[in-house]
Amino acid sequence: MASTLLLVEDDQSLALGIEFTLKDEGYEVFRASTLQEGRKLFNDENVDLIILDVNLPDGSGYELCKELREKSDIPIMFLTALDEEVNVVLGLEIGGDDYITKPFRVRELLSRVKVLLRRSNKNQSFGNKVRSGNIVIDTSSATVVKNDKDIVLTAQEYKLLLIFINNPGNLMKRDKILEELIEGSEAFFDENTLAVYIKRIREKIEDNPKEPEYIVTQRGLGYKWNKEVTSLG
Repeated sequence: MASTLLLVEDDQSLALGIEFTLKDEGYEVFRASTLQEGRKLFNDENVDLIILDVNLPDGSGYELCKELREKSDIPIMFLTALDEEVNVVLGLEIGGDDYITKPFRVRELLSRVKVLLRRSNKNQSFGNKVRSGNIVIDTSSATVVKNDKDIVLTAQEYKLLLIFINNPGNLMKRDKILEELIEGSEAFFDENTLAVYIKRIREKIEDNPKEPEYIVTQRGLGYKWNKEVTSLG
């Protein structure tokens, strides 16, 4: 399932731009312009990360950060127009995970969001084993089983499978998949290579690779994991 982000920013034009970019990357976004609205959305929705402006009409983003840290370890990124070291240090000391100073490049914001989400997912102690259809993936042992039979995947095939499993039902553009697959690797991949990997995975997990039920192609757009994913603890 796509990650859900809460954006708390009172500059409407900036907030709309950030929201559009995040949604275009496949994230679900809730937007608030005050501490009160942000607090309510956090309590009402299941949020994976907060992008929080420091200066808000009804107070400081630091206040909300301190409140949330009493009950949650959700990643928090501060947006600030203040580049003074003392403010940066304060934000991190009260529990912020990262900060970005305005003005900033959208790609930099996206990159930092992805890093925080990955770090958060790695730190979670739950969800080591998940089921999707007849497939069970145990990330603690890096094993994949279908109908009680082991499926042997190469390291890159397994990494690609996890990319899909972490984004069930979410249309993934080819360049986004490649970006995640290449990360931290010296290997070179292009769309043709990606198609080969997907073909190989289909041959191992699909009942009929020519009529896939798990990894489906959205012609001209990308791919989608077409099965619900549930945590087995």
